[in-house]
Amino acid sequence: MVAVLAGLLVALGAAPAQAGAGYRYWSFWERASGAKSWTYATQGPSVARPGDGETIGFRFAVSEDSANAVQPRGTADFGTICAGTPAKAGDKRVAVVIDFGTAADASGGDTPKKTRTHCARVDEGATAGEALAAVAKPLRYNSAALLCAIAGYPSSGCGEKTGKNGAEPDTGAAGDGDGDGEDKSAGRSDDGGPSAGLIGGIAAVVVLGAAAVWQARRRRV
Repeated sequence: MVAVLAGLLVALGAAPAQAGAGYRYWSFWERASGAKSWTYATQGPSVARPGDGETIGFRFAVSEDSANAVQPRGTADFGTICAGTPAKAGDKRVAVVIDFGTAADASGGDTPKKTRTHCARVDEGATAGEALAAVAKPLRYNSAALLCAIAGYPSSGCGEKTGKNGAEPDTGAAGDGDGDGEDKSAGRSDDGGPSAGLIGGIAAVVVLGAAAVWQARRRRV
């Protein structure tokens, strides 16, 4: 089982780099209070819990992997985005930046929307996914809980693999899901995407499977 896990991780890590191909998806970023630059999130929005005064960002683009993912554009920070939203006991304020990307990254004839910023005032224990849902519905997820669309963009597709320079996607594109627009991030371990979150989620499933096999063998001894 360990060998299977190792092989799976190698395959997932290498796949996006083939022949300049990439994946068209929403990447997730974080910026701590007072920080000047973005950090690629190591957890999915359904797990990460930003604190009051922090900023989260989402960027739609074609990226080979997390190391080459492009950051949300713009210089607006928490102080600017949440200037008109007063603090409230029991809640927290999270600045949200949503960058819909460029025409080169768009798919299916979609036209990217302008970058949006919002100040989400949510419960103190809310996740980044819940903060996003508070200000940018409808969200669309597929059956594997991957975040496919924010504020209805893109209109179709979900993390599909593309050819070189964002050419037409391969036939093995991920499914779109039911498109009901509800926030399905709560209670999920990760919403993933073709990123570290997706690899980590699959790896966790394999690890749990290995643990179950070990426990079963232990009981028979």
